[in-house]
Amino acid sequence: MIVRELSKAECLAALSANRVAKLACARDNRPYVVPLFYAYADGWAYAFTMPGRKLDTMRTNPAVALLVEEATAGGWRSVVAEGPFEELPDRIGFKHQREHAWALLSRHADWWEPGALKPVRPPISDQSRHVFFRIHIETTSGREGVPE
Repeated sequence: MIVRELSKAECLAALSANRVAKLACARDNRPYVVPLFYAYADGWAYAFTMPGRKLDTMRTNPAVALLVEEATAGGWRSVVAEGPFEELPDRIGFKHQREHAWALLSRHADWWEPGALKPVRPPISDQSRHVFFRIHIETTSGREGVPE
């Protein structure tokens, strides 16, 4: 097997082609890694979640990373994308970005389930608790293992 570095264009193509990544974030010097359903467009990864540890961690420390992994014919590819988390709150000034996030994510069946379903029943509320957010992809790196 030969391992090679991926170009920035190849890294961004992998981000565009995939929908599930592992999100890495940290709080109080403790790492936290979770799967994340996302949509990539124009230098941003858009996602959706409910309140919880992931959101609390990103609000405390907005520096995050995404890991996308692919199995290829006889090999593998992995891409790490890093950048700051930015919440898209449901208030004036963020309407366009929230609608854009929704438009990108909703192109795929069941896009809302990974972020909306929790193992416990949330309290009944008259307000939506879902949170759209985005990650500005500032740096990427990637490698690929291919057969010799």
